[in-house]
Amino acid sequence: MTDTATAAPPPAPTGAAPPSARGVAGQRSLFDPEILRYATGEAFKKLDPRVQVKNPVMFIVLIGTVVTLAESIAHPTLFAWSITAWLFATVLFANFAEAMAEGRGRAQADTLRRMRSETEARRLGSDGSEERVAASVLAKGDLVVCEAGDLIPSDGDIVEGVASVDESAITGESAPVIRESGGDRSAVTGGTKVLSDRIVVRITAERGKTFMDRMIALVEGANRQKTPNEIALTILLSVLTVVFIPVVVVLRPFGHYSGATVSVVVLVALLVCLIPTTIGALLSAIGIAGMDRLVQRNVLAMSGRAVEAAGDVQTLLLDKTGTITLGNRMASEFHPVGGHREEEVADAAQLASLADETPEGRSIVVLAKERFGIRERELASGHEFVPFSATTRMSGLDLDGRQIRKGAAEAVRRWVAEQGGAPPDGLDQVVDGIARQGSTPLVVADGTEILGVIELKDVVKEGIRERFAEMRAAGIRTVMITGDNPLTAAAIAQEAGVDDFLAEATPETKLDLIRAEQEGGRLVAMTGDGTNDAPALAQADVGVAMNTGTTAAKEAGNMVDLDSNPTKLITIVEIGKQLLITRGSLTTFSIANDIAKYFAIIPALFVATYPQLGTLNIMKLHSPTSAVLSAVIFNALVIVALIPLALRGVKWRPSGAQAILRRNVWIYGVGGIVVPFIGIKLIDLFLTAVHWY
Repeated sequence: MTDTATAAPPPAPTGAAPPSARGVAGQRSLFDPEILRYATGEAFKKLDPRVQVKNPVMFIVLIGTVVTLAESIAHPTLFAWSITAWLFATVLFANFAEAMAEGRGRAQADTLRRMRSETEARRLGSDGSEERVAASVLAKGDLVVCEAGDLIPSDGDIVEGVASVDESAITGESAPVIRESGGDRSAVTGGTKVLSDRIVVRITAERGKTFMDRMIALVEGANRQKTPNEIALTILLSVLTVVFIPVVVVLRPFGHYSGATVSVVVLVALLVCLIPTTIGALLSAIGIAGMDRLVQRNVLAMSGRAVEAAGDVQTLLLDKTGTITLGNRMASEFHPVGGHREEEVADAAQLASLADETPEGRSIVVLAKERFGIRERELASGHEFVPFSATTRMSGLDLDGRQIRKGAAEAVRRWVAEQGGAPPDGLDQVVDGIARQGSTPLVVADGTEILGVIELKDVVKEGIRERFAEMRAAGIRTVMITGDNPLTAAAIAQEAGVDDFLAEATPETKLDLIRAEQEGGRLVAMTGDGTNDAPALAQADVGVAMNTGTTAAKEAGNMVDLDSNPTKLITIVEIGKQLLITRGSLTTFSIANDIAKYFAIIPALFVATYPQLGTLNIMKLHSPTSAVLSAVIFNALVIVALIPLALRGVKWRPSGAQAILRRNVWIYGVGGIVVPFIGIKLIDLFLTAVHWY
């Protein structure tokens, strides 16, 4: 089938989607004013205890705020009211961080929701009549007609016709794409716009479960569920919080026994400072921001679990064509055999390619013209073009009694033998030599004689070898999947720098390879676009379906790449690793900065009773009250300071697990100890300078 996707697209009509509706990412800055306003309002709405209870750490802070508020009313002091205000701010800052992460997709989700609700459909009846209905009433299996200017009302497969479709509202890409019945380019998405021709679409989505519905929910974070790792970390943080509650409670009778007065307000402040409030406040925002970073690259993850799995992937299965190589093989050399001249090979190859509209066929015509000045010819009547067939694996031309053929070596050799000819000496060496170099050999024959071989070169993408080296440094194994023969596959694999390859791949061998990797304890990621890729996409831990692919492929995968760029699989893995590293880094920082708070508060509380504790008061804070308040203020402000890092993510550098752990310990472990010492001391100096205490 001719690749109609390469045809020149028609101009976009007036009334195309506005720039604000292009792409799910929305391309908004981190602190967009609209997002800030939304997040500020949501921060107060999230004070609802039914919302707060989902985050045990911050729920404890909220309860502590209520307790200190009651104490401030019963025994009003500036210290008590100050502590209450900053504890309240701590809860608000945590809510604000989560709302900032959620707000980045809100405007785009609203645009998509309006687009969905305004769509009408022309449903076909059993007698062929048309009926205009709302898109919301369409059921799976319904047939609808779409013509130029119509919005496609729901997800489906084209069963009749071919059309140019504007998918900019989904992908952000302004160039139209071709969709046609049959093959792997038949799937269409509800909300996209038909620009030309007429198509009949069979609806494949259930009501309320279209791709657009899923996009809306995912972009605005409406159905984001906590991942297993996130749940495990939440449990750990809850346990640490529960452990500190009795520790803090016993300080009151201990203080009474030792003669030191420890108020309820101080105990609550101490508890909030000792529990891991920093990571507790940012945990949800980190997860939402990870999915948002995928959305910014036009990838939709069907769950947070898929994003985390991408970060843990150890094996990448990558298609050769379009991912590792540029995709279109180009003629680079004519190799004569059997005493024939190179010009003879070029002339016959060009004749055999005059009706071949594929990029490979056109490149043969161009190469013959460039090398020998052989121009395309107007053929007289009486000629007959022989189209390529998967059965014969050849194409060519019958002209003036000549039968010119070009195709796979074995196919042409067999055809020549059937005509009574024999392959010349040296043909196998030329064919094998081309294959070993990673190129594709096409043999050219004229009747009973084989003239030579065309070399089609598959160009490896620039910089891809370095990307694979980075993956290897991170402990990720790369495997190239191709339908080429083993010799060609081995040459390209060596040039590209992949760790392994699977040649002459079939759906069954892909599935077997994934299962073998998983049985060895590895998580596997792959891309695909066809129905035959669906089993492997479903089996893979991270299955990235192309948006241009079939409905079966998109339903089988757990991610959809709206740009249909197979190379993006590498970026998806990097984003997954960035999510895990960000969460680990901020968890390390949160637990480490508690150490400084111990040194700030504990000595200040009991130094009057136990002077020996003065040696631990290395910060030399002004007074016990300023020490406690300084620690509480720092505890709140550090959340605000870390919001940009939580949303942008900690930069991932390809390296092994030990190197990442070592870097985390030095930067976020040691930094988590040092920064609070400096911050608390500076706040104490400020409070003293303004005579707060």
